[in-house]
Amino acid sequence: MAEVYGGQEAAAAIGAEGTVIKRRSYPRTGATVPLDGIGSAGAYVCNWSGHLLRVPPTSVKVAGRLDLNIVGGEPLTVTKISDDPDLPLSQARGLAWCFGLSVGF
Repeated sequence: MAEVYGGQEAAAAIGAEGTVIKRRSYPRTGATVPLDGIGSAGAYVCNWSGHLLRVPPTSVKVAGRLDLNIVGGEPLTVTKISDDPDLPLSQARGLAWCFGLSVGF
């Protein structure tokens, strides 16, 4: 069973000028997060459809937010299956199955 990420936790770091910089905690592999909670590159399975979502490092902004916006009538959650967005499809299917996710790719 995948773990559900409960909120928008932030970690604080001190910048060069002494300012506090907040960064979102990134979901770890196996964690289920809202679509807008993606903060790191990797391979994710869309829980509403079973589609594979590949998030390359260039898609995540400096503030730790995904440069994508999808609106739906139901909660749009994804489960991270790997830190590698270029994971071969056969491996992605196997990991999704191991996490008990519906595979639609």
